[in-house]
Amino acid sequence: MFLKPFHDIFGNPFRPVAFDPRWRTSTTFGLARTMYDARDFTAMPILADALQDAGCEDDAILNHCRDPHQVHVRGCWVVDLVLGKT
Repeated sequence: MFLKPFHDIFGNPFRPVAFDPRWRTSTTFGLARTMYDARDFTAMPILADALQDAGCEDDAILNHCRDPHQVHVRGCWVVDLVLGKT
């Protein structure tokens, strides 16, 4: 159980992800900001769809957002990438 939040914050250190700034659209940024501020990450699958619509094809990002068993917390590496925090 400890590793789930750890993985949510840091991702997979053995497979770093390069975030394309073109994926940071008003839609993806707005979704990420709302989840971050409310600490409610139930919209992660919607964020995955928005990222995909923006051109993201990175399996690590999309699978992380869509994994129904993933525990998401404030500091989630995908949300932080979208918000430009990393």
